[in-house]
Amino acid sequence: MSDGIADEKGVQRSATPVYDSTGGVQGQWRETENFWTRNGLNLQSFKRRPKGGEEFVELDKSMKTRHLHMIAIGGSIGAGFFVGSGSALSRGGPASVLLDFSIMGIMIFNVVYALGELAVMYPVSGGFYTYSTRFIDPSWGFAMGWNYVFQWAIVLPLELTVAGFTVEYWQAGVNVGVWITVFWLFIILINVWGTLGYAEEEFWSSILKLSATVIFMIIAFVCVLGGGPSNGIYDEYWGARHWYDPGAFNNGFKGFCSVFVTAAFAFSGTELVGLAAAETKNPLKSLPGAIRQVFWRITLFYVLGLFFVGLLIRYDDDRLLGAGGYIDVNASPFVLVGKDAGLTGFDSFMNVVILISVISIGVSGVYGGSRTLTALSEQGYAPKIFSYIDRSGRPLWSVAAILICGALAYVNLDAQGPTVFDWLQALSGLAALFTWGSICVAHIRFRKAWAYHGHTLDEIPFKAAGGVYGSWLGVIIIILVLMAQFYTAVSPIGSSVGTAEGFFKSYLALPVVLFFWLCGWAWKRQGWLRTPQIDVDTGRRQLDWEYINAQRAEMAAWPAWKRVVRKIF
Repeated sequence: MSDGIADEKGVQRSATPVYDSTGGVQGQWRETENFWTRNGLNLQSFKRRPKGGEEFVELDKSMKTRHLHMIAIGGSIGAGFFVGSGSALSRGGPASVLLDFSIMGIMIFNVVYALGELAVMYPVSGGFYTYSTRFIDPSWGFAMGWNYVFQWAIVLPLELTVAGFTVEYWQAGVNVGVWITVFWLFIILINVWGTLGYAEEEFWSSILKLSATVIFMIIAFVCVLGGGPSNGIYDEYWGARHWYDPGAFNNGFKGFCSVFVTAAFAFSGTELVGLAAAETKNPLKSLPGAIRQVFWRITLFYVLGLFFVGLLIRYDDDRLLGAGGYIDVNASPFVLVGKDAGLTGFDSFMNVVILISVISIGVSGVYGGSRTLTALSEQGYAPKIFSYIDRSGRPLWSVAAILICGALAYVNLDAQGPTVFDWLQALSGLAALFTWGSICVAHIRFRKAWAYHGHTLDEIPFKAAGGVYGSWLGVIIIILVLMAQFYTAVSPIGSSVGTAEGFFKSYLALPVVLFFWLCGWAWKRQGWLRTPQIDVDTGRRQLDWEYINAQRAEMAAWPAWKRVVRKIF
């Protein structure tokens, strides 16, 4: 490379960003590391990646389009969907589950499209935090960044605990601490491979989760029509009898409100597709297609899958309540359908899927938390040590910090473990709602500043399907969910007045976010940004407009129905 710069070891690097045919940055400093260093498999890989002429060292760009698509369509399907849906069914009934998950699906659809528009324009690691800082309020951005790190740091030990207790379905009597250690070491091993390790794990685990859900829906459909085995209860036409007896709703309006939080927990992690986009070579090509996959996850897997659950399992089935203070796989409605249908081995198959899903969410927690912590460090909102990127592209100390939090899982070995577990869940329960709301508000403010500075919508390469109205709808739904959760916190099911402990277990995330917001204001002394203060040009991706215009010209020639389908799906 005649125009390159050599580092201290003589490795030539391009002095300017290299863009591919779709406008994607391949990396400012193209290093010719060997296989072992690139994949984090030798001691050389742990050394700091040279900065060269960059302001910040780039993370690895090894994630492929297939990885991003599977992260979008199956990445966040976990215990909240497979197990938590059982407790939601027992509290609210099948109609509440169907309605609440559908409403949350509409919200997350608009959130992800808003995020996609911003991520294609400004593909930076830790995107949700940086968008809040750039388009809303630096203090609020500080709060959202640390809230997101905090959320995933807590989710990791929770998922390790659930994984440990899941194994007891087959192997009772072994101390759960043994299984926590085994799964913790597995998650550490996955993270040795950095971005590629996370991407491959998510790709294959998502295929398994989606395949299992499709298999379940086929079995459930046959059972609803009465085609189940003769040794099960679904050997006659089943239909929608449970919607009449015991009924479609349970616990009235309170039951309906209480299901929202379970739905929010089940959708948590959907936003990771926007975070992962910063570590792909061609975000403009990969991200829009991945964003469109979210529609199928919402409608086909969440809504349709839980509709079948509501048809086949009574909401007053005592088995849905579980037997302990932890997430109990025996209470999974997906497992119960297999048992009731008389399908030998299907319960064990679904528990394997649940176990892999739980571990997958733990891996996602390390990925999401570490990348956001690195972004905080690069912006001066966290200690500089967390901006360390090694030669294989891993944010080494950020990953280590999140992994260490996994040790909190061992508190569950104590007699007071369930109490600690409840409070950890309380800390992470509503955190995702604030992240999603901030994405929508950031999108609204970006569009306003974009027009203020004289830009047009034609200059945006990928636009949110619902535009700014979709983001407003997302914000409104999130506010309604927070109000519903407040209502059930002060007046829980079965009681007219709640306790202080019960309230904070339901609403602890709010004071935590406010605390981080105050810390951010004390740190930066900056508040709400006025529209003229918002910079929409600095750091914007350089795009290949020949490629974009060619794509638009091709779509313009399509019939109207095909353009609508392409825009949404």
